[in-house]
Amino acid sequence: MPLASIEPRRLYQQIADQIRGMIAAGEFAIGARLPPERDLARQLGVSRPSVREALIALEVEGLVDVRIGSGIYVRAVPRAAGGEPAQAAAGPFELLRARNVIEAECAVLAARSARRAQVEAIAASLAEMEAELARGVQPLAGDRLFHLRIAEATGNGALVHVVKMLWEERTGPLYKQLEHHYDDPGLWQAALREHHAIARAIAAHDADAARAAMRRHLNQAYRRFSAGWDAQH
Repeated sequence: MPLASIEPRRLYQQIADQIRGMIAAGEFAIGARLPPERDLARQLGVSRPSVREALIALEVEGLVDVRIGSGIYVRAVPRAAGGEPAQAAAGPFELLRARNVIEAECAVLAARSARRAQVEAIAASLAEMEAELARGVQPLAGDRLFHLRIAEATGNGALVHVVKMLWEERTGPLYKQLEHHYDDPGLWQAALREHHAIARAIAAHDADAARAAMRRHLNQAYRRFSAGWDAQH
């Protein structure tokens, strides 16, 4: 089965469909290593992040096995017959790009309009993140609360709804699977420092600094994901 070009506008599901079909047809045998990500991206005519998202979806389904420092292999035991392919409204990298656009502007509006109580609520969410890290757990609850508190400080209910929706995707199976490959307490400490920079800019009512700090944080999150994935392949 030859690889067919995929239009750049298509989502990761179409890439996963092609690879899944090739596995089903026996073109990639059980235990075989898939071609390098860069080669798949070139042959399919898509970006490497899109291929990564497709491979993560296949990993969640149990069709492939990601091995540190080795590559991605077809699994001996595929997903249960009749199961649904792993899906999300957006892939993890696509989601981070959307968050960068939306949450950077939320930070601007929060810096312009946040009241004292809202600034204190943002600070309290950071304290929750620190407490979670101290207990040795992922500070996802505090992280989510931090970003919601910023959205609430904009005074715009629609933005709060959008940020909540983005966080539903953030805690979905594809994002969590990617996170599994790079998660480390040291990286969370770096993320916490970035959160503090955002909070300081909002407390100072410095809109430009707030936007820059939020963009820096989400760009760093993108880089951490990419570096963590690349280190394994």
